[in-house]
Amino acid sequence: MWQAMRVRLTALRRRMRTDDGMTTSEYAMGTIAACAFAAVLYKIVTSGTVSGALEAVIGKALDAQF
Repeated sequence: MWQAMRVRLTALRRRMRTDDGMTTSEYAMGTIAACAFAAVLYKIVTSGTVSGALEAVIGKALDAQF
């Protein structure tokens, strides 16, 4: 049983070593996903409701007494 597990783990390690990193297409997809997420986040932060709430929080922080 232990020998079989050792063989499987060795094979798994060999397969993992052959993956040298992301390919160009994976980098491209990751970049597109990051840009899409940034665009959605920008739209949310610049919306009227969120912008007003952020201004209120910043205003309260600046008016705080020390």
